[in-house]
Amino acid sequence: MSASLSPAAETARYIDGLGPEALATAQAYTIGNHWLLVGSVLVSIVTAVIMIRLGLLDRLARKLEGRGWALATFLTGAGFFLIADLIQLPWTLYGDWWRERSYGMTKQPLGDFLGQMALSEAIGMVLGGLFLQGIYALIRKAGQRWWIWAAGFTGVVTVLMLLAAPSVIMPLFNEFKPVPPGGVRTALEKIADDVDIPHDRIFMYDGSRQSEYFTANVAGIGPAARIAISDVALKEASLDEVKAVTGHEAGHYKLGHVWRYVVVFPVLAGILLWLVQRLFAPTARLLGSDAQLHEPRGLPVFMVLVSVLSLLTLPIQNGLTRRGEAEADRYSLDTVGLPDALASALVKTAEYRYPRPAALQEAIFYSHPSVEKRVRAAMEWKAVHGGAKPPAQ
Repeated sequence: MSASLSPAAETARYIDGLGPEALATAQAYTIGNHWLLVGSVLVSIVTAVIMIRLGLLDRLARKLEGRGWALATFLTGAGFFLIADLIQLPWTLYGDWWRERSYGMTKQPLGDFLGQMALSEAIGMVLGGLFLQGIYALIRKAGQRWWIWAAGFTGVVTVLMLLAAPSVIMPLFNEFKPVPPGGVRTALEKIADDVDIPHDRIFMYDGSRQSEYFTANVAGIGPAARIAISDVALKEASLDEVKAVTGHEAGHYKLGHVWRYVVVFPVLAGILLWLVQRLFAPTARLLGSDAQLHEPRGLPVFMVLVSVLSLLTLPIQNGLTRRGEAEADRYSLDTVGLPDALASALVKTAEYRYPRPAALQEAIFYSHPSVEKRVRAAMEWKAVHGGAKPPAQ
């Protein structure tokens, strides 16, 4: 262990190096995002009230009578998503575009944002309508235990989306190209070899189209798995930072974190849907709806409950992902062995994730450990192992 290295002092040096103005801006942006989460639940309630009081979904359901249960259910679900998103459009524009531009988190023109939003809406209507069709089929066929089957159905859909998203959905929103030959590609190929991802699954993409976030990811499972680096990270990062960040993302894949989520999140979904079953009738009365749980026209009530309960389970979801992020950091340190590069890369994410949150704030809202904690862990690793990669074991 290095006697001269103080992890606490090194951590403070990294975080304080951002400067008080940048830290204050990051804090305001991050806290604002937390309020947006709460506000989105309130918006979903207002949306449901509007839809119920105007009878929008009731009228749609009546028009679809006689077209067969499956088609009517699919179209009602798709219609719900379209109507809800139109009602919520001002909120979406404020939270996802205007506010992001005001903080310098995106340079995306409004026209491109709206175009991509329309594409996302079309995909969501189709996939969401099919998913809801499956849920309502289970409600009809499985009786009081429908929520158990729905939890399993959620797990199956999650796996299918993990297979389809990298190759089918993500390329609709960004251009993925091979990383050109050079030092970066050579480094990424070595990391890919460590986690058994083929070299032709290493990409760079135009993440700057949507945001200025410094990011990389390993997405997908099995043959769909791929490493992708945002052009923002390639532009702003040193070679060592690219290695450290990609090592972290590869750690998620190597440690099988995606399978943990495939198991845990359907369990949470089952609990949530059980609560929906218990709370649907009183919530419908409160919102002024006479719909029953098995009726797709009751979707405004159903989705309000999902929205509220999802917010309440957020600390559980975030606690799970924080654990995975800490494990992936450790994997990067143990395999790539660049603690300072990992620390400096993490500091680049502090502009959109305040590095020094209160403990309760972190426990409820943070999907990653605070940057301060993650830098501290890297400096503690450095105090034991030094700055070079440890010998292979």
